[in-house]
Amino acid sequence: MLACLDPQPGQLWVEIGAGRGELTVGLARHGAEVVAIELDPALVEQLKAAVASLPVRVVHGDILTLRLEEFFPRPGRIYGSLPYYITSPILHRLFAISDLAEEIFVVVQWEVARRLVAPPGRRDYGYLSVVAQFFTRPEIVLRIPPGAFRPPPAVSSALVRMRLPGGRVQLKQVEPAQFLAFVKQAFRQKRKTLLNNLVPLYRREFVLQTLERLGLPAGVRAEELSLEQLADIQAGLAGGSHETRAEALAQPARSHLRQRCR
Repeated sequence: MLACLDPQPGQLWVEIGAGRGELTVGLARHGAEVVAIELDPALVEQLKAAVASLPVRVVHGDILTLRLEEFFPRPGRIYGSLPYYITSPILHRLFAISDLAEEIFVVVQWEVARRLVAPPGRRDYGYLSVVAQFFTRPEIVLRIPPGAFRPPPAVSSALVRMRLPGGRVQLKQVEPAQFLAFVKQAFRQKRKTLLNNLVPLYRREFVLQTLERLGLPAGVRAEELSLEQLADIQAGLAGGSHETRAEALAQPARSHLRQRCR
């Protein structure tokens, strides 16, 4: 794990779910400055004992409620072994502060890792794929067997490296909250075509005209489309008479992102 993270002297690392400090100690001994976040009170005490003589700040708190910006006096790197049942909320929290991160490493369930890196047209490609690839450039760097954990889970895991920035640098005119709200609607029901998913927000004829103008078939599905194509469709629809309805959809997403940043 440490070889994959490749910590360097002077780097800032924010570790999520530091546990007993096995990896925390390794990062610090490589000369990194570490902020180690842990929720379990019993593990916090063990963690403090393990790093007592090292440059580590131990934070007892919940990653979903802490103000993460406070741990980045300068750009740094993030590592987290994410609980499977709250993987998606934590990832959204990290994406919301991605401007502060130089790289993000996460250990997630193998199926989630495949979704994060899936290209358009693959069965695993969906909303989470688009969000991850909008903010970062994810790749699987290590598959981790169940026996590496105590107690061992029923599934394999993977270490995913997410370089910054992601695809949004090529989409300079895209407003993130509006785009991600649009993408969420586009993938709302994967068995449906993009057209049928968008009909609640736009007139059917309007969507068909936009798809035709972009050279896309009427029966195209969101899982077949790249970030750039999705952005082109959103831009084409936003330029028409239904812009107000699209804007209304984006409002909850903006509020959602703001809450995650607090």
